[in-house]
Amino acid sequence: MVQDKTIGNRIFDCINYVLLLLTALICVMPFVYVLAVSFTSPAEVARGGLILWPKEWSLASYRYIFSTDTLFRSMLVSIYVTVVGTLINLLFTSLMAYPLAKSYLRGRQFILLGVLFTMLFGGGLIPTYFVVKALHLTNTLWSLMIPSAISAFNLIVLKNFFQQIPDGLEDSARIDGCNDVGVLFRIVLPLSLPAMATFGLFYAVGHWNQFFNAILYINDNTKWPIQVLLREIVILASSSIGDNSIDNTEIQPLTIRMAVIVFATVPILLVYPFLQKHFAKGVMLGSVKG
Repeated sequence: MVQDKTIGNRIFDCINYVLLLLTALICVMPFVYVLAVSFTSPAEVARGGLILWPKEWSLASYRYIFSTDTLFRSMLVSIYVTVVGTLINLLFTSLMAYPLAKSYLRGRQFILLGVLFTMLFGGGLIPTYFVVKALHLTNTLWSLMIPSAISAFNLIVLKNFFQQIPDGLEDSARIDGCNDVGVLFRIVLPLSLPAMATFGLFYAVGHWNQFFNAILYINDNTKWPIQVLLREIVILASSSIGDNSIDNTEIQPLTIRMAVIVFATVPILLVYPFLQKHFAKGVMLGSVKG
């Protein structure tokens, strides 16, 4: 039987609820503001002030950004880099984490030390650029995927998760004729869906939000992802998108920026509900056993 809470416990719970509600509002308010401004009429935006609910609704900013192919082209580039890059990340991370999870692997500790070393020390910006250039990856979309093919942190956590899978399952698969590759793809990875979904979400968000590597390695603006275009509009205060010829006096640059932010944010937000059932469980997997 649950005992009734004391007055002190109730006060403590109320304070917690208030603090959590305030924290949630602080996190949500910027998104509400961006969304509201993107649907607000230019006249209301010109008057200034904090807008949380449009008094005069308008789709002028969205008509403006959708009137050119530049935004859609950048969106397709981001989708391609995110999907292909995430698949590369999961494949390479799994192929390296699985053998490192086996204690009988020769040189295992030495390789793990090498992985840990990369978490503490990096080659630097200029050496990395020269490596990408020497591999002839500059001005290609591969420069946004190959250099970040494996995350050392995700690799170690996934290795720890693989170590928790009973060896008996793998032995049974080998008795049935599976080799190491077959055991990985037929037994280990299907049992690792929560972990793979979690790391896949982490990798996908990283690919979707990256812009610095695109600025560094890609000179062709037709290959820019959506975040670079967003940077051009927001940070550089440019209200012109590609070859758009709509009269800028009909809309406010601020509403254009907010509309592009919404357009660039919504797709990655839509991915989370499909991975939510795996995410809560997978985020803790492999974090206990070393």
